[in-house]
Parts: sequence; C-alpha cells; structure tokens
Amino acid sequence: MQEKKAAIAVVGAGSWGTALAMVLADNGHDVRLWSHNEDQVKEINNFHSNKKYLPDIVLPELIVGYGSLSDALIGVETIILAIPTKAIREVIRKIHVIQDLPLTIVHVSKGIEPDSLLRISEMIKEEMPKELLKDVVVLSGPSHAEEVSLRHPTTVTVTSENMEVAEKIQDLFINHNFRVYTISDVIGVEIGGALKNIIALAAGITDGLGYGDNAKAALMTRGLAEIARLGTKMGANPLTFSGLTGIGDLIVTCTSVHSRNWKAGNLLGKGKTLNEVLDNMGMVVEGVRTTKAAYQLAQKYEVNMPITFALYDVLFNGKNPKDSVDVLMARGRTHEMEDLVNILEE
Repeated sequence: MQEKKAAIAVVGAGSWGTALAMVLADNGHDVRLWSHNEDQVKEINNFHSNKKYLPDIVLPELIVGYGSLSDALIGVETIILAIPTKAIREVIRKIHVIQDLPLTIVHVSKGIEPDSLLRISEMIKEEMPKELLKDVVVLSGPSHAEEVSLRHPTTVTVTSENMEVAEKIQDLFINHNFRVYTISDVIGVEIGGALKNIIALAAGITDGLGYGDNAKAALMTRGLAEIARLGTKMGANPLTFSGLTGIGDLIVTCTSVHSRNWKAGNLLGKGKTLNEVLDNMGMVVEGVRTTKAAYQLAQKYEVNMPITFALYDVLFNGKNPKDSVDVLMARGRTHEMEDLVNILEE
C-alpha cells in the first residue's frame, strides 16, 4: 500500500498559488488551498475551479479549499506562501498565533519591502518566532501561472540556507512538466525575482510608446546589468543572474502577454496615470512597490541604476515616460563591459 503523503497548505489562492497547488496535487499530495474569500473557497470545493484567476482550468480533486487559516494548518509542517509582498507580515503574524508545529515556509512571492529594505525571507524570519520556523525556502524562476496550470513545460529554482531542505522541496514539486533546480544563493534568487518586475514595467512602457524590439532588447540587457550590480553589492553570486532567476525570469516577464508588470507599463506608456493603471489591473503589480525599494537600495549601496531611477520618476514624481526614455538615451558614453569588470572584481 502506498504511503499517504503529508498534507501541504498553500496560503493564497491567486493564480500562482492555485497553479502550484495543481503541481503538488499532480504529484499526489493532499493540498489545502487557503483563501480569505468564502465564495472562492466554495467554488474550489464545489466546482473544482478558480475562474477569476485561471479560467477554463479544472482543478484536481486533491485540492481542497479552506476559508479558515487555522483549519488549513492543522497538522501541516510545510506551507507554500503565495501572497503579495505587502501582505506577508500580516499573514505570518496570523500563522504564528495559531500554529504549534515548527514550519518549513516556502515563499513564492517576488518583492522587497520599501523602507525596511528587507527581502521576503528576512521579513518572514523577523515575524515568525524561531521555535516555530524550521526553514525558509524560496521558489522562483521564469513561470507564468497560466502556463503551469496548462501543464506546459516550466523550469524554476529553489534555494535555502539549508540546502537539504531545498532538495526536499525540490522533490515535492518536480515532475514531468515542472522541473525544479536547486541553487545555493538566497540573496541572488530573491533580488533577481524582485527586480525583474521593475525592468518589465519599463519594457511595457517602451512597448506602449511604440519603440519596438530594439529598445526592449537594450532595456532588458542593461536592466540585467543593474540587477547584477545591486545584487552583487548585497552579497549575491553574480553568476546567479545569468540563470533562471536572472535572465530567464527577466525574459519571460518582459515579453509575455501574461505579465501583469509588462501590462501595467504598457498602459503607462500609452498615457494612463499610475492610479488609472492600478485600478484597471485589478491585481497586485509588484513592480511598483519594488521600484521604490530598489531606488532606496541603490542609494544605500551607492549603486548606479539609471533605468530604476528613471522609472521611479515616472511612477512617483509624475515624469512623462517619453521624457524619461530620452534622458536614458542622452546619458554620457560608457564602455559596455565596464559593469561586468566591476562586478567580477568585487
């Protein structure tokens, strides 16, 4: 008789949380998918669907919706945290009040907290008592929920300060459609995953302005240099940014019709205000909040990030997007390899 697999809680029933719940269910796990929306919970349990986020997708029966966080966590030792960055602290506080077993928390969100300038794993450690936190694992990489839910081939990475735990999470998720790699660089994975949303916003703006592929290719390439400059200053391995959570995630987020950050930037480039864009999107655009944090990090670490600075002016100082692109193009001349040499020398 096959050994029954332990239940896993997925906290957050948006598109990404639901898609990852499907991967876990495909691998035979009993999945408890928590949502604060009771109607959504009823839909998951009665119709095996989550039409707001993944239209036309039938959910496996091993996924059970929960409206009570305490019920969802009973006896659970591993949770997948799939919520926006701004909700991390609030939800972790709720978890630590109701939880009595040490947890391995796998976070799949991508962002940095403005002002505190903490990465998500650092926020979790700050809020969760040590005796209730076994390990924090990060899952990241080029992956749109819409394609994962269709079981299209996808590759991601997992990382943790404890690589044995990272390998256990790798085993939870890996299957024929969803390939998972391990990497020992928590800082690099979190910085790459967060900052690519900034570049995707900027790529959407250039597309909205009608500037075409040349401009977007330049933006993505120079954007990757900015990400690597800052990430390396913060302690990341520069080689991480040439992998799945660097260039891989950057490509998919800057070029895909599924990317909400690209969509938001595209609307900005077409003349919409930031408030109009956010109202239109109806979902969290992580890149907006992350732009503020990256701007602050660049100042803290004294890193030159011209694309980030230009986007910050568009988002928070009301600067015209076209004028910002013109400023970027008019910058003083430099040697392209200058950034790479500086990174490798540090």
